[in-house]
Amino acid sequence: MTPSKRNNTASKRGAPLRPKRAREAEAPEEPYRKSTFPIVGIGASAGGLEAFTSLLKALSPDLGMAFIFVPHLDPSRESAFTQILARATSMPVLTASDGLAVEANHIYVIPPNRDLRISDATLHVDSRGEPRSFNTTIDIFFRSLAADQGSNAIGVILSGTASDGTLGLTAIKGEGGITFAQDAGTAKYDGMPASAIAAECVDFVLPPEGIAMELARIRQHPYVAGAHMEHVDAGDKGLDTYLSQVFRLLRRATKVDFSEYKPPTIGRRIQRRMALHKIEKISEYLTLLHRDRIELTALYQDLLINVTSFFRNPEAFDILKQVVYPAVLQARNSTPAPIRIWVPGCSTGEETYSHAMSLVEFLGEERTEVPIQIFGTDLSESAIQRARAGVYKESIEADVNPMRLRRFFHKSDGGYQISKTIRDLCIFSTQNVFSDPPFSRMDLVSCRNVMIYLSQTLQKRVIPIFHYALNPTGFLMIGSTEGLLGAGSELFEMADKKQKIYRKKMVSTPVTFGFSIGQSESKIGGAENQPPPAKVPDTSKAPIELQREADRLLLARYTPPAVVINDQLEILQSRGRTGSFLELPTGKASLNLLKMARPGLLFELQNAVEEARKSGVEAKRQNVTTESNGSAKQITVRVIPFKAPIQDRQSFLVVFEHASPETQQLTATETRTLTETEQSERDKQTAQLKQELAATKEYLQSIIETQEATNEELQSANEEVQSGNEELQSTNEELQTSKEELESANEELHTVNEEMQHRNELLAQLNNDLTNLLNSVNLPMVMVGADLSVRRFTPQATATLGLMTSDVGRPIPRLKLKIDVANLEQMMLDVIQEVQPRQYEVQDQEGRWCSLRITPYRTLDNRVDGVVLSVVDKTAFNDLPHADPSKTVRQSPTNKTSRVRKPKKST
Repeated sequence: MTPSKRNNTASKRGAPLRPKRAREAEAPEEPYRKSTFPIVGIGASAGGLEAFTSLLKALSPDLGMAFIFVPHLDPSRESAFTQILARATSMPVLTASDGLAVEANHIYVIPPNRDLRISDATLHVDSRGEPRSFNTTIDIFFRSLAADQGSNAIGVILSGTASDGTLGLTAIKGEGGITFAQDAGTAKYDGMPASAIAAECVDFVLPPEGIAMELARIRQHPYVAGAHMEHVDAGDKGLDTYLSQVFRLLRRATKVDFSEYKPPTIGRRIQRRMALHKIEKISEYLTLLHRDRIELTALYQDLLINVTSFFRNPEAFDILKQVVYPAVLQARNSTPAPIRIWVPGCSTGEETYSHAMSLVEFLGEERTEVPIQIFGTDLSESAIQRARAGVYKESIEADVNPMRLRRFFHKSDGGYQISKTIRDLCIFSTQNVFSDPPFSRMDLVSCRNVMIYLSQTLQKRVIPIFHYALNPTGFLMIGSTEGLLGAGSELFEMADKKQKIYRKKMVSTPVTFGFSIGQSESKIGGAENQPPPAKVPDTSKAPIELQREADRLLLARYTPPAVVINDQLEILQSRGRTGSFLELPTGKASLNLLKMARPGLLFELQNAVEEARKSGVEAKRQNVTTESNGSAKQITVRVIPFKAPIQDRQSFLVVFEHASPETQQLTATETRTLTETEQSERDKQTAQLKQELAATKEYLQSIIETQEATNEELQSANEEVQSGNEELQSTNEELQTSKEELESANEELHTVNEEMQHRNELLAQLNNDLTNLLNSVNLPMVMVGADLSVRRFTPQATATLGLMTSDVGRPIPRLKLKIDVANLEQMMLDVIQEVQPRQYEVQDQEGRWCSLRITPYRTLDNRVDGVVLSVVDKTAFNDLPHADPSKTVRQSPTNKTSRVRKPKKST
């Protein structure tokens, strides 16, 4: 049983086999650890026993770690490793058995002909399945150790041949564990260590004694001891201040902002780098990042977590064949449009190639009729380069069944390479999905186990981007431990609950492109030289409902009633109880401030707003009399102009304040002290003022009626303008959509251009290699096409066969060669038809005997497309070790008949 079959959950830009990491998504503030002590997995093959014995002799027996030794054992013999290792250490040495709990300061050895896994810090021993051509015992255990223990796992590769353990170490490093490999100087066989080092998944390359010393040192480091990032010694400035500076350095060097990634994941990765450099203070690590660009790049690569595998969670690919692929084909309606798949966060390409192979298997004979385009994108340039090469270790046999290996791979030096037909379907490019334009018109977006590393803010941003990238009938597949947050339920509907496959809903996409996360580079320039900002209390953890209730109580008790209006005097918001000053007008409902003002406030409000609009400063009106519920009150009105940071239009805050008790008492006292004469005179003035006021009101009423008529005309004109504006806005939205589609198409063209440029570079390199090879070969050789025309020839063929540069492209039977062969054309046709090399003895014009060898010209897809002629002078090579006596023919220049030359008898 392969690890992918044993565990249905895996990770991407995360390690494979990550069922336990779901707990990090549920409780991100608490990193998940299965045991209270580190578990060290040690893999070895030939020469590994001596290396492990040396390691044990240098280890302290009370180090507080568990050691699990996984060597390549002879399946037909009983192992004596347990007895041999017990002589080198005082720690108990046990043979692993099913259900055995792992304890600290113990050593466990895998039994012969078994596969070993670990789950919940308990060992599980399984019988091996069908025989494998390549031993993957170490990879199987290491990957289960990474999935079970996460950053609590430590991997060590000692002496051995082949490449077993490379994928396992990659998984351990992807989960935040620490990895070791034995150096070539002390390793009896350096195949396994060299493979892991070449894969860039090894943190320390040391001899066995050095590995023991380093294990003892890192055991005391807070990262291995289990301390969280919050417990790192950060001094007086605080951890957040140093982390923000680390993020600024990364953003400046890589243009990627990690500040919105999940804090536990980022913190553990930084703490891991600190452990590798023997640093316990975050301030010292920040100083190291300032002066060491290599370490900054290493931290960036660690944060990307470039780990994946072929056909992670095979059940998900089965559901794709049952649900997604048939729906995609049905939606095509026999159109020539290709099937398009996008794999963001593709890492080294295994996920992308898995989709290509699965789709080709599903299409079967229809493959040639249905074009396929699969795009793989990632932040890591090195990962994209490895994905384009498509070369993987032999240990992928644990994930890819033999039938797929034969069909879609061909054997290369030390591993397998994806066949050219599959590589041609896949296009890889570096891309930041948050800032770069996304792809469009996709049938499937496969983003598995990427979002578990993103904060909720980033998840809510990336989900609409995927919605935009999909066709109306497209699908989104995410990791089994992930979910759609925010608007995800409004944009997608569930297609398969278990495998987390969603179908796009026919709703508008709420997404905009081109905005970077966090502050711009212009704002952060030179930030490292500025003093850190003052630390403010963190109130973000307080419940939002509690803050809102507190704000409501304060506004109701201590804040004067107020409203916020725009430049059209429309009320946008209200604060406090404004019923004593504003009321809804009769007739058509309106939120216009002047229409809602109670009697006595209209003119003062209008004058105050105009004054504030013109002067740009606060306008104040005191002792304004207003009527409310049959009683008159004196209030103070303040109009404060302001502009929001993201708006160009001016707004106003209108505050209503009750007159102070002293003012009201003074007015009452003045009223009581008036004499009768003064009162009479005042009544006359009041009557006169009322008469004037009535006349003014009549005049004002006529003006108002005229203004209302004008307003109605303006309103009608405004509605027409608004209708035209809506049409323009609709046109603008269409242009914006076209612009976004052009950006997506441009991004796709850029990706294809980058891929073609890469392939052109490879072709140029291959052409240079072939030219130098032909020039270096001291033999007359001619490459002939299927039409028997000359393609290439070595410089020696010019002198021996009489070929010239102008002969390229001409049929070779029409050329006059310096060798005399009567039926050369038939010979070449026989080789092409029989696909077997032939060797003949011929004479040149000077009468010298030569050996003419004709071999089939094979393409990469094993198709015969011509022959290769090579001529060897018999005077220099008398022995023909490759000649077939039954097919060796000597031709005479005088007569054109051929006879078989009998082989010489051996003496």
